[in-house]
Amino acid sequence: MSTWIWAAVAVVAIGLYLSWTAGRLDRLHARIDAARAALDAQLLRRASVSQELATSTLLDPAASIVLYQASHAARQADEDHREMAESELSQALRAVFAEPEQATALRAAPGGEEALRDLTAAARRVPMARRFHNDAVRAARAVRTHRIVRYLRLAGHAPFPMAFEMDDEPPAVLTPEGARH
Repeated sequence: MSTWIWAAVAVVAIGLYLSWTAGRLDRLHARIDAARAALDAQLLRRASVSQELATSTLLDPAASIVLYQASHAARQADEDHREMAESELSQALRAVFAEPEQATALRAAPGGEEALRDLTAAARRVPMARRFHNDAVRAARAVRTHRIVRYLRLAGHAPFPMAFEMDDEPPAVLTPEGARH
């Protein structure tokens, strides 16, 4: 009789563990979805602010064209090419603001200080949002690699989470150290 009780306790314990693991995995996938939405919002904000700056006539024509094309491509990119388009926008921002004089001239123009402040805020938030997303992906991957999760398919039909890899380094003049110079 006691063998049956211990077997029942073991089955209940295993069932509770599996249920807890599946719930944890579900919460991790929800966290990935929320982090991806936040990342998408920050990327869209950065591209929008960049495009707005490019069309504002506050920059020289060549810089405006480079920045407009890169920001437009980032806003229009499909999921397969999004990482590349966002990296190209980062590179365009660094090219436009390679010289600190560009930021100084922008600050001196009417409305330029506000435009630069908006761009700085947007450029600083992208790496943070990407880091949160990739941390959530890393946590979900760690749980999904356990044998029990794979064998019992506790992840269901959820796609395997993928990190968002892009060049997100802002121009030096848009960083706290660069803004002081």
